[in-house]
Amino acid sequence: MPIAYYKTPIGYARITEEDDFITSIYLLDEEFEVTPPETPLLALAIKQLDEYFAGERKNFNLPIKQKGSEFQRQVWDELSKIKYGSTISYMQQAKFMKNPLGIRAIASANGKNHLIIVVPCHRVIGTDGSLTGFGCGVWRKKWLLEHEARVMGVGQTTLNF
Repeated sequence: MPIAYYKTPIGYARITEEDDFITSIYLLDEEFEVTPPETPLLALAIKQLDEYFAGERKNFNLPIKQKGSEFQRQVWDELSKIKYGSTISYMQQAKFMKNPLGIRAIASANGKNHLIIVVPCHRVIGTDGSLTGFGCGVWRKKWLLEHEARVMGVGQTTLNF
């Protein structure tokens, strides 16, 4: 499985590819030696992440695939619908999925997302506006939301923190 390590403004990311799909982009606390991408697809993922961090890309165009249950894939698909610079609550996500009682299961599936940034689980916040539940660290979630707000410009976002 081809792997690349990429330095972002919020730490190192490990990017994996399998069967011509990006299968994970995960932010790590450890430092790694940046490795050149072994494949054109890994190079494309790094290019698009560079554009995101530069404020030039709001949507990703990568072939992605995560391993998970049908329910998890539905949750991740719903995450992909959250517009850049916006946030929703876990409760809103449950309502959008027509599963208002499934909030805990939906939040758990969000936590199993391994395509960080590309599948924007960082855009889901607590009903009270709190920044909860981000496997790569709440400080990174805050940074990503603030980055998107800066790119969108003051007064043009729906951030609730």
